Amino acid sequence: MATSRTHVSISDSIGSKGVAMIDARNIAEVAAIALIRRDQAEKLPIETINLVGPDMLTGEAVAQIWSEVLGRPVIYSGDDPTDFELTVGQFMPRWMAYEMRLMAERYVSDGMIPEVGDAERLTVILGRPLRSYRDFAASKI
Repeated sequence: MATSRTHVSISDSIGSKGVAMIDARNIAEVAAIALIRRDQAEKLPIETINLVGPDMLTGEAVAQIWSEVLGRPVIYSGDDPTDFELTVGQFMPRWMAYEMRLMAERYVSDGMIPEVGDAERLTVILGRPLRSYRDFAASKI
Protein backbone atom coordinates (compact mmCIF):
# COMPACT_ATOMS: atom_id res chain seq x y z
CA MET A 1 0.00 0.00 0.00
CA ALA A 2 1.35 3.42 -0.93
CA THR A 3 0.32 6.51 1.00
CA SER A 4 0.06 10.16 0.00
CA ARG A 5 -1.57 13.11 1.75
CA THR A 6 -4.84 12.66 -0.10
CA HIS A 7 -5.26 8.92 -0.43
CA VAL A 8 -3.86 5.45 0.09
CA SER A 9 -3.36 3.26 -2.93
CA ILE A 10 -3.08 -0.50 -3.22
CA SER A 11 -0.43 -1.55 -5.72
CA ASP A 12 -1.11 -5.31 -5.47
CA SER A 13 -2.22 -6.24 -8.98
CA ILE A 14 -5.22 -8.46 -8.31
CA GLY A 15 -7.35 -7.75 -11.34
CA SER A 16 -11.06 -8.23 -11.82
CA LYS A 17 -11.34 -12.00 -12.29
CA GLY A 18 -11.24 -12.57 -8.53
CA VAL A 19 -8.77 -13.97 -6.02
CA ALA A 20 -9.82 -16.17 -3.10
CA MET A 21 -7.35 -14.64 -0.62
CA ILE A 22 -6.77 -16.67 2.51
CA ASP A 23 -5.83 -15.27 5.90
CA ALA A 24 -2.39 -16.55 6.96
CA ARG A 25 -3.91 -17.55 10.31
CA ASN A 26 -6.17 -19.99 8.45
CA ILE A 27 -3.15 -21.44 6.64
CA ALA A 28 -1.27 -21.93 9.92
CA GLU A 29 -4.21 -23.58 11.60
CA VAL A 30 -4.92 -25.96 8.70
CA ALA A 31 -1.22 -26.90 8.58
CA ALA A 32 -1.14 -27.59 12.32
CA ILE A 33 -4.28 -29.74 12.12
CA ALA A 34 -2.87 -31.69 9.15
CA LEU A 35 0.41 -32.32 11.00
CA ILE A 36 -1.36 -33.46 14.15
CA ARG A 37 -3.59 -35.81 12.14
CA ARG A 38 -0.52 -37.28 10.45
CA ASP A 39 1.26 -37.72 13.76
CA GLN A 40 -1.71 -39.50 15.31
CA ALA A 41 -2.41 -41.91 12.45
CA GLU A 42 -0.35 -44.89 11.42
CA LYS A 43 -0.88 -44.21 7.74
CA LEU A 44 -2.89 -41.54 6.00
CA PRO A 45 -3.14 -41.02 2.26
CA ILE A 46 -1.25 -38.05 0.92
CA GLU A 47 -3.79 -35.37 0.17
CA THR A 48 -3.80 -31.97 -1.42
CA ILE A 49 -5.58 -29.24 0.49
CA ASN A 50 -6.32 -26.17 -1.60
CA LEU A 51 -5.86 -23.11 0.60
CA VAL A 52 -8.47 -20.52 -0.28
CA GLY A 53 -10.38 -17.74 1.40
CA PRO A 54 -14.14 -17.51 1.77
CA ASP A 55 -14.61 -14.61 -0.65
CA MET A 56 -13.67 -13.85 -4.24
CA LEU A 57 -12.03 -10.43 -4.21
CA THR A 58 -11.07 -8.04 -6.98
CA GLY A 59 -8.60 -5.17 -6.73
CA GLU A 60 -11.51 -2.74 -6.39
CA ALA A 61 -13.13 -4.87 -3.66
CA VAL A 62 -9.89 -4.96 -1.65
CA ALA A 63 -9.57 -1.17 -1.93
CA GLN A 64 -13.19 -0.81 -0.74
CA ILE A 65 -12.54 -3.04 2.29
CA TRP A 66 -9.49 -0.98 3.24
CA SER A 67 -11.45 2.26 2.73
CA GLU A 68 -14.08 1.06 5.18
CA VAL A 69 -11.59 -0.30 7.72
CA LEU A 70 -9.35 2.79 7.63
CA GLY A 71 -12.17 5.30 7.31
CA ARG A 72 -10.45 7.08 4.43
CA PRO A 73 -10.29 6.67 0.65
CA VAL A 74 -8.19 3.81 -0.67
CA ILE A 75 -7.83 3.38 -4.41
CA TYR A 76 -6.81 0.37 -6.45
CA SER A 77 -3.87 1.45 -8.61
CA GLY A 78 -4.77 -0.90 -11.45
CA ASP A 79 -3.78 -4.13 -13.09
CA ASP A 80 -0.25 -3.25 -14.22
CA PRO A 81 2.07 -5.19 -11.86
CA THR A 82 5.01 -2.80 -12.40
CA ASP A 83 4.28 -0.80 -9.22
CA PHE A 84 3.74 -4.01 -7.28
CA GLU A 85 7.15 -5.36 -8.37
CA LEU A 86 8.85 -2.07 -7.48
CA THR A 87 7.16 -1.96 -4.07
CA VAL A 88 7.98 -5.53 -3.03
CA GLY A 89 11.45 -5.15 -4.55
CA GLN A 90 12.24 -2.66 -1.78
CA PHE A 91 12.13 -5.35 0.90
CA MET A 92 12.86 -8.63 -0.89
CA PRO A 93 15.43 -9.82 -3.42
CA ARG A 94 14.88 -8.65 -7.00
CA TRP A 95 14.42 -12.21 -8.27
CA MET A 96 11.63 -12.73 -5.74
CA ALA A 97 9.97 -9.42 -6.66
CA TYR A 98 10.05 -10.56 -10.28
CA GLU A 99 8.44 -13.89 -9.34
CA MET A 100 5.78 -12.01 -7.38
CA ARG A 101 5.15 -9.90 -10.49
CA LEU A 102 4.61 -13.06 -12.56
CA MET A 103 2.14 -14.28 -9.95
CA ALA A 104 0.31 -10.93 -10.07
CA GLU A 105 0.16 -11.10 -13.88
CA ARG A 106 -1.51 -14.50 -13.57
CA TYR A 107 -4.01 -13.15 -11.03
CA VAL A 108 -4.91 -10.39 -13.47
CA SER A 109 -5.25 -12.72 -16.47
CA ASP A 110 -6.86 -15.76 -14.79
CA GLY A 111 -7.76 -14.91 -11.21
CA MET A 112 -7.36 -17.47 -8.45
CA ILE A 113 -10.64 -19.26 -8.48
CA PRO A 114 -11.07 -22.10 -6.01
CA GLU A 115 -12.41 -25.48 -7.00
CA VAL A 116 -15.96 -26.29 -5.98
CA GLY A 117 -16.02 -27.25 -2.31
CA ASP A 118 -12.55 -25.94 -1.36
CA ALA A 119 -13.79 -23.33 1.15
CA GLU A 120 -16.33 -25.75 2.61
CA ARG A 121 -13.61 -28.40 3.07
CA LEU A 122 -11.42 -25.93 4.97
CA THR A 123 -14.39 -24.95 7.13
CA VAL A 124 -14.87 -28.61 8.06
CA ILE A 125 -11.16 -29.09 8.80
CA LEU A 126 -11.10 -25.99 11.01
CA GLY A 127 -14.48 -26.62 12.62
CA ARG A 128 -15.35 -22.95 12.16
CA PRO A 129 -15.90 -20.43 9.36
CA LEU A 130 -12.84 -19.17 7.52
CA ARG A 131 -11.57 -15.74 8.50
CA SER A 132 -12.39 -13.21 5.82
CA TYR A 133 -10.10 -10.66 4.22
CA ARG A 134 -12.12 -7.98 6.00
CA ASP A 135 -11.24 -9.70 9.33
CA PHE A 136 -7.59 -9.70 8.30
CA ALA A 137 -7.69 -6.00 7.38
CA ALA A 138 -9.48 -5.07 10.61
CA SER A 139 -6.84 -6.94 12.63
CA LYS A 140 -4.09 -4.77 11.08
CA ILE A 141 -5.30 -1.41 12.37
